[in-house]
Parts: sequence; structure tokens; C-alpha cells
Amino acid sequence: MSGQGGSCAAAAAAAQGRRGPLTTVLAANALSITGNSLTLIGVPWFALQTTGSPTKAGLVAFCATLPVVVSAIVGGPVIDRIGRRRVSILTDLVCAVALAAIPLLHYAGALHFWMLCALMAVTGLFHAPGETARYVLVPDLAEHAGTSLTRAASLFDAVSRGARMAGAALAGVLIALIGAEAVLLIDAATFCGSALLIHVGVRRLRAAEPQRNAAPVSFAAYRGELREGYAFLLRARLLLGVVLMVMITNGLDQGWSSVLLPVHAKDDLGGARDLGLLVAVFGGCALLGALLYAAVGHRYPRRVLFTVAFLICGAPRFVVAALVDGTVPLAVTMAAGGLAAGMLNPILTTVMYERVPQKLRSRVASTTTAGVLMTTPLGGLAAGYLIEEAGLTAALLTLGGLYFLTTLAPAVFPRWREMDGPPSHDDTSGDPADTPVPAGAGSETGGPDVSNSEPSRPAPASEASPPRP
Repeated sequence: MSGQGGSCAAAAAAAQGRRGPLTTVLAANALSITGNSLTLIGVPWFALQTTGSPTKAGLVAFCATLPVVVSAIVGGPVIDRIGRRRVSILTDLVCAVALAAIPLLHYAGALHFWMLCALMAVTGLFHAPGETARYVLVPDLAEHAGTSLTRAASLFDAVSRGARMAGAALAGVLIALIGAEAVLLIDAATFCGSALLIHVGVRRLRAAEPQRNAAPVSFAAYRGELREGYAFLLRARLLLGVVLMVMITNGLDQGWSSVLLPVHAKDDLGGARDLGLLVAVFGGCALLGALLYAAVGHRYPRRVLFTVAFLICGAPRFVVAALVDGTVPLAVTMAAGGLAAGMLNPILTTVMYERVPQKLRSRVASTTTAGVLMTTPLGGLAAGYLIEEAGLTAALLTLGGLYFLTTLAPAVFPRWREMDGPPSHDDTSGDPADTPVPAGAGSETGGPDVSNSEPSRPAPASEASPPRP
């Protein structure tokens, strides 16, 4: 009996050891994303407090998001060559130093506006590769832990969404209690905690180490891969339409999250606490919406559900913020919008996986990532400029109207009807061995059994920019 008990204990300890790296990465990612959510609330608030200018707040958002486009294009091969563990640790430490420098320079009376812009550009350039490095470890960590990829990927997505929601709510409360500067110091500490967890908890894992025999990185190789990705995207007219639509809405969402909503909360609502509450409500309902779609959404036509969900999650929050007083009406609107937004990515993910051949998936992913992020640096600038020139109400109604017109695309253009059918011939590479999975071939939901679509869609600047192909 005692021998059997000892064996069971040893087996349990071994299983726990195998699950350790996966648990560590989930915890590190939660800390890092919580920090990013603190940044999302804290930096616009800090910029508004210290400059008093929505235009300058928009310029800070521009500097934070432009480097994300660069890292989306060139990050993948670099991550593999440096090593995913090293990239995760290094990027978190760089983000920690850059964010801590903002309040420290401010306390010393030495923070100039250009320094704030430069430090935010550094965080934008380094945060996304670190999160990507952790994500691409998930399949190997799942195998190491003896759990299914579906379960591991679902946990990764749930933890990420939960961290964004909790971080946004925490930011609003902390800013009200201790100020935006102190929140940025806490933000820096979360990145340090993430780096420490990866350093201690992810060791001697082959997938986390640098590739030893990888081909050298060259501009010609990048150019060739990008050309192939763009050529495929131009042939696949439905995917091209998705990228163009999401490119516009992501820019508008960036203007909403980085300038319009913070200014509205500061001038017309209860301040930072209401700002954090609204962002958390949207993020929490988006998680619920994704779960709801997984349960019953596949029973409905994709194009109709996609169009209705986008119309609900887009323009209404702009209109309510412009025309209705109080936090409660906007919170209700954002709750409905979040619920609808959570259904968008599962639809887009299925469409992407059905139509992109396996051998082109990484290249098309890089192309679509860069494409849908293209306007995000301009969103904050445009919103800040409109507020300065025409006022907050006019800016909200203008960008909300543009959002509404954009979200009509699936209902107006015939090409979008392909969302409900099998891939057309111009959506494939012509190689039968790499033909995308047809609808209904992979799971009961009418598409491939994919639990997380991060490789084929960029991380947004905020949870208010849900649809990312």
C-alpha cells in the first residue's frame, strides 16, 4: 500500500512538473497583459493631465501604435532566432524600464513631451513580440504538460481576456486613489514580474530556445514572403474586403480608446474610475460573447450575424457618448457592444483558416496583421485633432458615422456572401495538397477546430478593437 501511495505521489509530482511551464507562461502573460491594460488607461490619462491637450494625447497614441506595425512585419523570424524565452524576458524588461522612466522623470521635473512620445514608442515596439513569443510556445507547452492543444489555447485566450478586463478596472480605481504616475510604476512592476516568471519557470524547453540552424534573416527573404502574402490576399477578394474593413474600424477604435473615451470620462463622466469601469464592462462582455458564439452562434448564417454584431458594437457607443448624459447609458451600450464584438473574431478566424493554405498561413498572417494595423497610429491623431477643432460631440458623431458606414460593407457588397459558403477557386493557391479546409470539415461549428486565432490577427491597441483577421 505504501509503495503504491509513493508511486501515485511521484506520478502526481511528475505531472505537476510537466504542467509547470504552461502554468508559468499563462501567469506571466496574465501579468504582462494586466500591465498593458494599466498602460491603456494610465498613459492617455497622464497625457491629458500633464498637457491638457487632446491633440497631444492623440500624438502619444500615434507614437505608441506606429511601432506595433513595424514589429508585426519583422518580428516573427527574429523571435525564432533569438529564442522565445529570451524575447519574452527581454521585451518585458525593456517595457518595464520605459514605463518606469515616465513617472520618475516626471517626479524629477525632467519629463519633456518628446520623451513621453519616445518612451511610449519603445513600449509599442517591444510589447507585441513578447506576447507573441509566449503565445507560440503554447502548442509545445501543451504537449509537454500532456494536455490538449484546444484546452491550452482556450486557457491562454481566457486568461488574456480576463487580464485585460481586470487590468482596465484596476487602472480606473488606482488612478483615482494614487494618481496616473504611480499606476505607471505598478505597470512597470507587472512587466518585471512577468520576466521573472519566465526566467524561473521556463527552462530547458527546446521550443523556447533559439533555432540553431535557421536560415539567415535577410531583406530579400522578408520581401519575398511579403510579396507572396500580398499576392494571395489580392486574389482572395473576401479576405481583402475583411482587411480593408477592419483596417478602418481599428483606426476608429484607436481614436475611441486613446482619446475620445478618456476625454469624455474626464470632462463629462466621473473620471478615471468610470473610464476603467467602461473598458472592463466592454472586455468582460466580449469574453461572454465569444463563449456564446461557441455555444450557439454557429447555427446562424455568418454574414448576417457578423453584420448585425458589427453594427451593434461599433457606432452606438459613439452616438450615446455624444448625445446621452451619464455613465449608466454608456455602460449599457458598451455591454451590448462587447457582447456583439465577442462574436466577430470567431467568425473571422474560421473564414481565414478555411481560405488560407497551411504553407501560406504565416505569410498571409503577417500581411493581414500589418494591413489591419495600418490606420491605428492615425486614429488617435485624428480624434485629437477633431476635438480641438470641432469639439468632443462633433468628433464623436463624425467618427461614429464613419464607423456606421464602414460596418454596412458586408450587407452591401455581394462578395461578402462567400462567408456562408465554401472557399471559391480564387481563394486558394492552386496546390491540391494545401487546399484550405472546407466549411464543416473540421468541427461541428462549420469550420476548422481552432480555439485561438492570435497568429492570424494582430493584438489590438485596446479591447475596443475586436475584429482582427
